[in-house]
Amino acid sequence: MFSLSAMMLFIGASVLLILVPGPDLIFTVTQGITNGRKAGVMTAIGLSLGNTVHTLAAALGLSIIVQTSATVFTVFKVAGACYLFYLAYQSFIHRKDRSVLSSASNQQGFRLLFKGMTMNVLNPKVAIFFLAFLPQFVNYSYGYVPLQMIVLGVVFMVLTAIIFGLLGYFAGVFHRRLLHSERFNEWLACGASAIFVLLGIKLITTKA
Repeated sequence: MFSLSAMMLFIGASVLLILVPGPDLIFTVTQGITNGRKAGVMTAIGLSLGNTVHTLAAALGLSIIVQTSATVFTVFKVAGACYLFYLAYQSFIHRKDRSVLSSASNQQGFRLLFKGMTMNVLNPKVAIFFLAFLPQFVNYSYGYVPLQMIVLGVVFMVLTAIIFGLLGYFAGVFHRRLLHSERFNEWLACGASAIFVLLGIKLITTKA
């Protein structure tokens, strides 16, 4: 289906794109710093799983609807922005609650996964990115184009989970070192809230 050189080219391009600072990377690092290593890793996995939806959408051609319909694009980005504003609100109102910031174990793994996955799925730019990126590495002479796109999407998803997971984990190391400073934790929560607001504004002002 894919030659070794083609797959290596895809992996190399994917790694570079994943490492480019963006909302997902910032979100992962923020979760790691504010809630610890587990939160960073679980959020990374959730964001990665969100790519499953975009991969299937791209393979089935559904992303074209998002790209060509202004209404659908607007609905997605408004929903995503509202979710980010909700996270900002939650972070702000719990800024003095050390139990929230002291350990990611207070949040169930499913909740962390859902938080990351929701942010990814509700970002229409990710859907358009997959529609533009994956077809460039498809071997059209082989056929089975949707299947090839799914395979590429899975590879991209695994790479995202590994890279974001490592970044989230090491971001969590700083959380553990600075955990005992109540004032720092409060400022950290406020900083996380501000980041979520900025990401929400950036998303809602994004144009297709």
